[in-house]
Amino acid sequence: MHLRARDRTITFPRRPLVMGILNLNDDSFSGDGSLDLDWALARTRELVADGADIIDVGAESARTNRSAISEEVEIRRLAPYLERFTRTASEARTADADQIFPPLLSINTWRLSVARAALAIGGDLLNDMSGLPSGENAAICAETGAALLIMHTVGEPKVPHTHVAWADIMGAMRNFFAEKIALAEASGLSRESIVLDPGVDFAKQRDDNLRVFRELESLVDFERPILLPISRKSVIGEVLALPDPCDRDAGTQACLVAGQRRGATIFRVHNVRAARQSVLAVESVLTA
Repeated sequence: MHLRARDRTITFPRRPLVMGILNLNDDSFSGDGSLDLDWALARTRELVADGADIIDVGAESARTNRSAISEEVEIRRLAPYLERFTRTASEARTADADQIFPPLLSINTWRLSVARAALAIGGDLLNDMSGLPSGENAAICAETGAALLIMHTVGEPKVPHTHVAWADIMGAMRNFFAEKIALAEASGLSRESIVLDPGVDFAKQRDDNLRVFRELESLVDFERPILLPISRKSVIGEVLALPDPCDRDAGTQACLVAGQRRGATIFRVHNVRAARQSVLAVESVLTA
């Protein structure tokens, strides 16, 4: 299986990739973001040194209890970072020889004008949390050569969907991904440039999320990389009675282990160092 992003090709099977979260905003749900560009560039070097294979930068929080920023503000926050990313990342030291270096750059946005403006500057992957309601973001990726992450969700982003109930979340998810992959391909995007994300916590309740972790293997036969966004998720807080997201790193690593055993190939996390160590430990056990 190959993942093609711009002029890069990642071949699987290989050690799972660690995606480091970089919040270029001041309202992250776990309080780890900033609008300061110098901070963001320094944090990029730290993430790479800790073992990040991918940097996922977002200028707008996905929190549903915060108002959306304008598209102009989102672009204004992203552009200076994107312009300096390649040089900054290439100057960082790596954690080991198997790390993807220079790291891939993922742009976390769903709005068309932002995606188009950002990918015109740079970026290897569009992390689209909208559920691909149309083929337009796929077409933008096809035009630029970027890969596209398709996340399972329903409804508009930044709107709470706590009312959504699923009789069969995994069956619905399989149908969703079959439909969205076909839509992306019809929009000109190669199947080898698609990543799937089950969208933990998005339009899903506690039991839905736990079933996603238990039955993740049912998505493997799509033969696309599966990104599992595990970091400090609400479901971890619900299971462990931990209301503060910053207390959920141990639970995050447990979810990583479960996901790695069931076919996940990319993990999106805040604590890159801990995630890399978990990935290496599990890999050693599974291949022993």
